[in-house]
Amino acid sequence: MKKIYLFALFALFFASCEHNHEKLDEHEEVKIQFTAYSNEFELFAEADPFIVGQTSNVLSHFSHLPSFKALKKGSMTIRLIVNGKETRQTLENPTRKGIYSFDIKPETVGEGQIIFDINTKKGNYELTVANIIVYNDKNEAHEAAEAIVISRTNATVFTKEQSWKIDFETKHAQFEPFGQLIKTTAQVQSAQGDEILVAAKTNGIVMFSGSNILEGKSVLAGRSLFSISGSGLADNNSAVRFLEAKNNFEKAKLDYQRLKELAKDKIISEKDLLNAKNEYDNAKLIYDNLNKNFNSSGQRVVSPKNGFIKQLFVQNGQYVEAGQAIVSISQNRTLLLKADVQQKYATHLGQIHSANIRTLHDNKTYTLEQLNGKVLSYGRNVNSDNYLIPVNLQIDNKGSFVSGGFVEIYLKTLTNAQALTLPNTALLEEQGLYFVFAQITPELFEKREIKIGTTDGIKTEILKGITQNERIVTMGAILIKLAQATGTLDAHAGHVH
Repeated sequence: MKKIYLFALFALFFASCEHNHEKLDEHEEVKIQFTAYSNEFELFAEADPFIVGQTSNVLSHFSHLPSFKALKKGSMTIRLIVNGKETRQTLENPTRKGIYSFDIKPETVGEGQIIFDINTKKGNYELTVANIIVYNDKNEAHEAAEAIVISRTNATVFTKEQSWKIDFETKHAQFEPFGQLIKTTAQVQSAQGDEILVAAKTNGIVMFSGSNILEGKSVLAGRSLFSISGSGLADNNSAVRFLEAKNNFEKAKLDYQRLKELAKDKIISEKDLLNAKNEYDNAKLIYDNLNKNFNSSGQRVVSPKNGFIKQLFVQNGQYVEAGQAIVSISQNRTLLLKADVQQKYATHLGQIHSANIRTLHDNKTYTLEQLNGKVLSYGRNVNSDNYLIPVNLQIDNKGSFVSGGFVEIYLKTLTNAQALTLPNTALLEEQGLYFVFAQITPELFEKREIKIGTTDGIKTEILKGITQNERIVTMGAILIKLAQATGTLDAHAGHVH
């Protein structure tokens, strides 16, 4: 059984709440709210004050972590333990999706704890909430409630039922190394060894092997792409050379076989036989060499590897000369990012250890580690055409990168400096100012203005406005903002009490 015992993350306060928009007695409106986290679950509960001998309802919301989606199935046992006395109740299934509604009657006054035993298909878990107080009567409970006041100024209610329907997440801001960042653009190119140029080996006319020899077409190693025919040429005719080599080879082969038989009867000398064998071997070498790439029609141009046709340099029927590039074949698996940075960053280039890369066409950001990438090199001198310093990185094409296109890149340097950071998805911008929503409870969020520093494309340095101990909405903040703007969301919409 996985056991999580939490004290620091426990939040306990009393709040007035309306149930079905009906005005109830003041004492009946008092509620206890508490929150706890484990590696697997978030708990947010609203309960009647615990009064000895009286039944209290504990409305418990359970969310899976890190998805923050509702717990749909599983049995749940609540155990209230005070002064060694335990009261429990078990529910085999949620009252509603993600919600377990318990009714429990304390047996003794004092301070204790609540333990939730969670049984799911994935395993058994235990989540403990400390500092639970059981009071003598309603008056004592109400006096304790008045001593704790939670301000809702600039706060927005966003229920668990609402957050379960969207992509939602809260996190603590992180203190982590956050050094010099160099923002620039980089051109995407095929890496060395990933792309190969195929050249003509003879003069002649290019003839396509089919109608689908097109840029972007996938090809297999050894597949015939073109033929280069020199049959209509007077000079350097590859077809003539191939046929000549073939005839010489066949003649030398017959001569050698005939002399080999004569040598058995000592009719010819050993010297004559060796000369015939030498002529045969030479003719065979020439013929085999031409036969690999030529036939009676001319040169056969085949794909040297699996991949796709990146670029065609010729048209069907075009004349080419030996050595001229015909086609480039790329596997598009490994890419080279060629970036240029300003001279003021020259002293930091040796400390570059990673990067974040953002594609411009779909606005997706990847870390260098996600792409199995590495920093290949950086320049020791500036380019003569733009006076910038080159930096080269290599990545696997696991994203939607297009060779020849451009990406935005954040070069990250090694540092001992620590900074408080948040994911960029947590930030909201309004007229040049930045805000986040800090969690008061899992259903109450405070809008907080922050001051930001630099960004690496994924995270942003937070200079002022929050602390490391606060949970911040890092996904779904825009919808809380919309709820705040409308002001129409019922504080307990969807709750079953």
